[in-house]
Amino acid sequence: MTAAEIIQKYISFFEKRGHKRIHGTPLVLENDSTVLFTTAGMQPLIPYLLGKPHPLGKRLVSLQKCLRTDDIDEVGDKKHHTFFEMLGNWSLGDYWKKEAIEWSYEFLTSNEWLGIEKSKLAISVFAGDEDALFDKESYDIWRSLGIPESRIAKLEKKDNWWGPAGQTGPCGPDTEMFVWTGKGKAPKTFDPANSEWIEVWNDVFMEYNKTQDGKFEYLKQKNVDTGMGLERITAVMEGTDDDYQTGLFLPVIKKIEDISGKKYEKNPKDFRIISDHIKAIVFILADGVEFSNLNRGYVPRKLLRRLIVRMQFLEGKQKILLKEYLSKYTLNPLIEVVVNIYQEKYPEIIKNAKVIKEKILGEWDKLKKQMESAYPQVIKVINKSGQIVSGKDGFYLFEAHGVNPEVTEQVAIKYGKTFDWEDFKVEFKKHQELSRTASAGMFRGGLADHSEKTIMGHTATHLMHQAIRDLLGDKVHQSGSNITPERVRFDFNFDRKLTDEEIKKIEDIVNEKIKENLPVHFEIMPLEKAKKLGAIGLFDEKYSEQVKVYFIGDYSKEFCGGPHVDFTSKVKRFKIIKQENIGKGYRRLYALVG
Repeated sequence: MTAAEIIQKYISFFEKRGHKRIHGTPLVLENDSTVLFTTAGMQPLIPYLLGKPHPLGKRLVSLQKCLRTDDIDEVGDKKHHTFFEMLGNWSLGDYWKKEAIEWSYEFLTSNEWLGIEKSKLAISVFAGDEDALFDKESYDIWRSLGIPESRIAKLEKKDNWWGPAGQTGPCGPDTEMFVWTGKGKAPKTFDPANSEWIEVWNDVFMEYNKTQDGKFEYLKQKNVDTGMGLERITAVMEGTDDDYQTGLFLPVIKKIEDISGKKYEKNPKDFRIISDHIKAIVFILADGVEFSNLNRGYVPRKLLRRLIVRMQFLEGKQKILLKEYLSKYTLNPLIEVVVNIYQEKYPEIIKNAKVIKEKILGEWDKLKKQMESAYPQVIKVINKSGQIVSGKDGFYLFEAHGVNPEVTEQVAIKYGKTFDWEDFKVEFKKHQELSRTASAGMFRGGLADHSEKTIMGHTATHLMHQAIRDLLGDKVHQSGSNITPERVRFDFNFDRKLTDEEIKKIEDIVNEKIKENLPVHFEIMPLEKAKKLGAIGLFDEKYSEQVKVYFIGDYSKEFCGGPHVDFTSKVKRFKIIKQENIGKGYRRLYALVG
């Protein structure tokens, strides 16, 4: 069964049970400065999980593209990925554990759906601790479905508990489903440590709220949040224990074989890292991220650097010089294969394919020059070291010059020395702890930033969008935005730099509308009705059948999830501070509010 067939079956299964399909969001959530990337299917839904009514109701189903880099060092085995797709279904204060578990079991085992043998299924549930009770309800439901006690593991919070993502917020126990992928019959007793048991589905039951004082209280609205990794379940359904040997990766793997003349079986780690990273880079860039050394932009830069090193390794150079790189055009065929795999599901990657190639090749050149300039530093460190190059020195090269530790190790080998990997891991762990402390505010429970300045920014963005169209014409449309308490960023299609007079005119229009103290309200309505009313939105965005439209007086009508001020005078003031060219035919404006 292919990935496409699994998606179709999953969506159909839950639609027949009253769920409405919602379109997946971009990897970069618009108007959410609190997270770098979408890391789970539930992330865009957190406001609704906290009680905000969803336009499509209480039962939802979706396919969501996700990106995670917290376990990037695990990429290279059979199961880990940075980019992946997640199938999910939700109950927003509607059905609860019995329905969720029974439907999960039915979809996995019924011959009408996936038809996985019941004898190959195992389960884990939350064991309970001082904060929350043993999830006996889930345990009993699984037993009633015929799962033997020996196949149900009771695990602690680190294994079977979700959230809160921040210090406070909704959380609860989960129950996970595993499939035996080893040879022969599955063992009678389930051992979660046995890697031949593969987790394929996770049902999260959000029934608690963690308070500021660390207590766990029952939520008024209990929610179900489930997720099934498409890559893993596709491997199971295609009869392999290796995600990279499925239709989601094989075209990329075969293209790497063609380019390198090497075989996957003899170089699995290199092949997996290259195929995973090129896929992640393509999707990150397709959603408008630029390579940089900060925040989101650092992720594709890091992935490309790791990819380049792995391509070097694949060339079989045991004594690698940092300045020895493959032709910069080698990546083009890989980009094209990724685009071919996903173009029907995600038209943004075919639309942006040319720009993606240009960005990657430009970054390739920059990284090559950077690494070449770093080479003298590597030699200097190697020469001053004794027989063992310390992990501290390796981390310095990594942090200050972007030199991957695997490259440092190879250069050390060239000079007859060894590299202290364990010491490097200690240094890197220190760095991770500092990074986590520094960036602890980036998630805040997954909620979008609802500070006063950010709410002002949402409304000012609508006013700016309409003012730009008033001045430059209706063919101009928004292509992206990002709103923080510090500033508003607005991207739009236009083929030249705005004049100072045009900037001033946009400011004047927005400030006049602020001064008029126009009322702001929203209505939930059918998509077609919204279009007939002339509501505008993010260009090329997919919308559900029911949409939320914000009205600012008679001046602006726009699709948006909010939040907004109730009268424009609360925005106080609006000032454009900068404009940028972000690619052929596109501009970016930065503005201050308040």
